Amino acid sequence: MEISDKLLCLFNAEVRSEDDKYVVEVPRREVETGSVDPGEIYRVALISRTEAEESRPERKQTDTSEPQPPVEVGELRYVEIEDIGKQGDGIARVERGYVIIVPGAEVGERVKVEVTEVKSNFAVGEIIEEDF
Repeated sequence: MEISDKLLCLFNAEVRSEDDKYVVEVPRREVETGSVDPGEIYRVALISRTEAEESRPERKQTDTSEPQPPVEVGELRYVEIEDIGKQGDGIARVERGYVIIVPGAEVGERVKVEVTEVKSNFAVGEIIEEDF
């Protein structure tokens, strides 16, 4: 599956019925980080969870009682750097607040990263493209 370079944000959401319409909620962090502005109009692409899972490389089967990291080694992600860590590396947050550490990135930068290392509570990503 090809993802546009114009992608502003990516998140998982449930489609729910509300009166005479269906609603997909945008996570608060997407608005707070400036990816999405309330009142603006956006194109929305919905990807079947089944299709999205099938297009990913196999993940190791582990105890599923613990939430698994939402990224894997080799995955490309578009992220916005929200903070700087104690060692000066950029910090981005993705699904469920999971942290991706991005060496060489500055607060406010939007970068395309390749995930190079995955741990249970954080990942490390290498900048592939700046200012997407």
